[in-house]
Amino acid sequence: MPVDARSAPPLSGSWWKAFPGIALLALCACASQPPRPEPPPGPPGDGVAATRIPISFTSPEVADAGVDSITTWLSPEGDTRVIASAKDIGQLFVYDGLSGALLQRIGAPGELAYPNGVATFGDALLVVERDRGVVQVLSLPEFEPLGSFGEGRLRAPYGLWLHETAPGEVEVYVTDSYQDAGPEPGHLQVPALERLDQRIKRFRVRLDEFPVRAWLLDSFGGTTEDSALRYVESIAGDVAFDRLIIAEEHPDFSRNGALVYSIEGRHQGETLGAGLFQGDPEGIALYECPSGNGYWIATDQGDGDLMNRFHIFDRATLDYLGSVGHPELRNTDGIALHPVASERFPYGVLYAVHDDRAIAALDWRDIADALNLWLDCPE
Repeated sequence: MPVDARSAPPLSGSWWKAFPGIALLALCACASQPPRPEPPPGPPGDGVAATRIPISFTSPEVADAGVDSITTWLSPEGDTRVIASAKDIGQLFVYDGLSGALLQRIGAPGELAYPNGVATFGDALLVVERDRGVVQVLSLPEFEPLGSFGEGRLRAPYGLWLHETAPGEVEVYVTDSYQDAGPEPGHLQVPALERLDQRIKRFRVRLDEFPVRAWLLDSFGGTTEDSALRYVESIAGDVAFDRLIIAEEHPDFSRNGALVYSIEGRHQGETLGAGLFQGDPEGIALYECPSGNGYWIATDQGDGDLMNRFHIFDRATLDYLGSVGHPELRNTDGIALHPVASERFPYGVLYAVHDDRAIAALDWRDIADALNLWLDCPE
């Protein structure tokens, strides 16, 4: 049975979360029969309302930057860094994860061709460049190029998710939201269903070689009304439960929730949050514990009269547990869960893009308290 949040051990004892490679091994060891915890008690919400929680900080705003996706990196000295793509100006922003201070702007303006999805693995940063159709790999903290992949394979890439498959080797899933020319010049349209079978590209990448080497393993995507990915950007996975969660942003289908595929690319006939989303489904994050406990977090993008919300689901059952938000945090695209303990955030923090121009921090203690969730992994 799950441990109550108030009696769970502090996050500082969860050493596996600071080392993703070790965490993956722990997950794989229990992937066959992970325990399925009961959802913690608490008000589930009505699918529209969200419990208001405080914002710990908002970073300095940079107008017209187009801040979109974010990832985190823990330096050897233990400093938390948040790295964001600034797609409209072709740069990367680096923030202090405890204060929100903007520390660096990487690249000359326009040097990166519409950078969108970002992800870290060890001391490597992967950056999707939509307008070049590649994934760039940079070293951390130097931001020196280590190579790229996807040339000639990716047409309009946006988001990515990766997991380790061997020492120095990862599989990288990249969403590819290519479109067809529409009936009017300059207009694009969703391809016919039968042409949506390559919405996700999966690569094997050797990050321990210079330059990095990569191989396209396969492409997949549903070609039926229920399984198709029409406007696709955010993707995240859970190896232990054999799930990929893929956001569908097409306005005619976004209310259906995020689609669930297997790690091998088979549509599972399930959705995450069907009927809950009022705006665009955007950033997706997983709070994962080696035992199989944890939560999915999915962004419901809102602005103006529609409040920006973050829906929380049980990791094992995908049951909806409630939503949180703040009226001053709006128009969120990417999110990143950083579960490593720090002086300011002893139980971790959820970072979220704010209005295309900044990032904001939500203390996990406030999220857990609002929805009666676990503060840390109950083992």
